[in-house]
Amino acid sequence: MRTLSYGSWPSPVDAALAAAHDGRPDDVGFVGDEVWWTAPRPTEGGRRTLVRRHADGTEEPVLPAPWNVRSRVIEYGGRPWGAATTDAGPLLVFVNFADQRLYAFTPGDEPRPLTPLSPVGGGLRWVEPDPRPERGEVWCVLEEFTGEGPTELRRVPVAVPLDGSAADDRGAVRELTPERHRFVTGPRLSPDGRRAAWLAWDHPRMPWDGTELIVADVGDEGTFQDVRTVAGGPEESIAQADWAPDGALLYASDRTGWWTLYRDGRPLCAREEEFGGPLWKLGQRWFAPLDSGLVAVLHGRGAAVLGILDPETGDVVDAAGPWTEFAPALAVHGERVVGVGAGPHSGYEVVELDARTGRARVIGAPHEDAVDPAYYPQPRIRTFTGPDGREIHAHLYPPHHPDCRAPDGELPPYVIWAHGGPTSRSPLVLDLEIAYFTSRGIGVAEVNYGGSSGHGREYRNRLREQWGVVDVEDCAAVALALAEEGTADRQRLAVRGGSAGGWTSAASLATTDVYACGTIIYPILDLTGWGTGETHDFESRYLEGLIGPYAEVPERYTERSPAEHAERVTAPFLLLQGLDDVICPPVQCERFLDRMAGRGVPHAYLTFEGEGHGFRRAETMVRALEAELSFYAQIFGLTPPGVPTLELTR
Repeated sequence: MRTLSYGSWPSPVDAALAAAHDGRPDDVGFVGDEVWWTAPRPTEGGRRTLVRRHADGTEEPVLPAPWNVRSRVIEYGGRPWGAATTDAGPLLVFVNFADQRLYAFTPGDEPRPLTPLSPVGGGLRWVEPDPRPERGEVWCVLEEFTGEGPTELRRVPVAVPLDGSAADDRGAVRELTPERHRFVTGPRLSPDGRRAAWLAWDHPRMPWDGTELIVADVGDEGTFQDVRTVAGGPEESIAQADWAPDGALLYASDRTGWWTLYRDGRPLCAREEEFGGPLWKLGQRWFAPLDSGLVAVLHGRGAAVLGILDPETGDVVDAAGPWTEFAPALAVHGERVVGVGAGPHSGYEVVELDARTGRARVIGAPHEDAVDPAYYPQPRIRTFTGPDGREIHAHLYPPHHPDCRAPDGELPPYVIWAHGGPTSRSPLVLDLEIAYFTSRGIGVAEVNYGGSSGHGREYRNRLREQWGVVDVEDCAAVALALAEEGTADRQRLAVRGGSAGGWTSAASLATTDVYACGTIIYPILDLTGWGTGETHDFESRYLEGLIGPYAEVPERYTERSPAEHAERVTAPFLLLQGLDDVICPPVQCERFLDRMAGRGVPHAYLTFEGEGHGFRRAETMVRALEAELSFYAQIFGLTPPGVPTLELTR
């Protein structure tokens, strides 16, 4: 065992390794008896490919580069592909990221476009394609820009001809129902084909605030009739809806304060757990009904584990295995359940559960230890006490190395990680970005601050009109508690986050003296600008819930914005930004830096061409991670070996 100062431990977890393992499989589905899913390709320009698992267990990509299976609807996207089995083989319909057109593809042929391009604004976009060869159509959601502004658009369920007749003719796209709501999910057809169900909501609500569950009858000609709302409302969030094999309507509602599963309005499992989550992407699935009448579910508090729910008894039997977290991407076929699971010591992999036997196994994207697992972090689940005695949930990742220890009496530096969203949470799974720091002797604490999902509506609602207050206070409370208990060095604390987490990081530097420095990644920095036209439509009214209506409390937008109070930021910072980001655009960073000019605060600003909201390219992630480590090294007085020095300016 070598004795070396924290931050100087040699580690095999380099930035290239962390980048190569970034992302996860997603959008799983059955095509006949086969399982297909999308998978990240960081080294191929950050595209997502579609993978097919044959009956013999072999895997192959369905589409070669540069095809990129990813939708931009609501900018966060959603399920970008659907497939049906035909006499000629699988019929795939997918969204190509580059032009956002729908394409049809039969293996062995070339993809052919089904939808046209539009020169208006952001064009035409599509999500949740559901091919219906018997009707000669694919049902999906259309997002159509009607002007050049980011909020000049409409969304509606539509049917697109499979024969390609709409490839150059927008008029050939059939709208299934008149435009009624600002946001809609894809329609789910009942087993008898006579009813359709979907979710809808309107500004200023976000889907976790309140949605409506809409049901319509489907006429013989495929039109929707007698459209009616059957559940949900301004203060009730329906996270997902689907049909049971017998025609009953299943849905997850938080009317009790927790997302609970209902069958035709009757609760199936009245626990204080979440059986749903925040709908950040269209097509997310937390439950899936089985042919037997049982229901595959994701559930838990602060986690989402896979189980089988018996609607008659309300009992849930969880899948055995190392997976403590599943992504909301369930698919079923007969009694087979497929999901995407991970654990504290394994990354996300495609898992199949046999509901008849209870046996679960990995069938795709298997986790492989890229380095000796002895270098992985050893997480601890902690609950801290914040202002007013409120609970704060967090995951602690202390420095960990199999062959190194720090000198007696030395306390480690710690970085407080604030997740994005902010209505989201940090899952307890193996993350090689975290290992990149902990294996070098830098601790990480992921804080699921008030406002995070996974702990019920009351916990989520803590952030209402309190963004920039509760999140900042909760992160600071965890940081100071770690210092007070002797876990972290009080003089070597940092805060770090991306998107909404970037906001929390910047706001923390502007309003507290807790941190020696901060890393701010594609952030929101100016609330007035972001809330009055500088972001996309989905979140354009989000601040009304997080801050308050701008017309009523404009001073609050000014008071809480770091860009308006650059003089308060005295700690060094690292700013990372994608130049193609339309959610948190570069102008936010540029405005902040203009107001920091001449103040003498050490900082660095790195921008990345071709990157949007969330870095996807391997070279970007490598540069960002190495820059972040060098930044901490300079501020904390660390000596990590083999890391390029980041140049700081004043």
